[in-house]
Amino acid sequence: MPKTVMEEAQNLIACTYGVGKEDRVFTFSKSFLHHEMKRGCKATGVKKIKVHALRHSAISLLIEKGFSVVDIGNRVGHESSEITFRYAHMFPNKQQEMREMLDEVIEDV
Repeated sequence: MPKTVMEEAQNLIACTYGVGKEDRVFTFSKSFLHHEMKRGCKATGVKKIKVHALRHSAISLLIEKGFSVVDIGNRVGHESSEITFRYAHMFPNKQQEMREMLDEVIEDV
């Protein structure tokens, strides 16, 4: 989560609910979250996804945006960069982009 968003969320929660830094933010259960995800997907016509898929998508997006695999892995707690590399398959167009970039470099030589 971006720092500014996190700070705003912390301020809002502290002001609204009197929640301290050590208090839990998410007071609902895992099963409630799963139920709400299922209900939301059904209501919007979105393909049913699991909560973990949101994590997977976020990691893949960070890779796509050019963040280093090491930094992403550290952020999400992966034990090795190989685990983080597993998420790179989400954007296969990268191979095409790399080929085109190399072609441009060769043409400029």
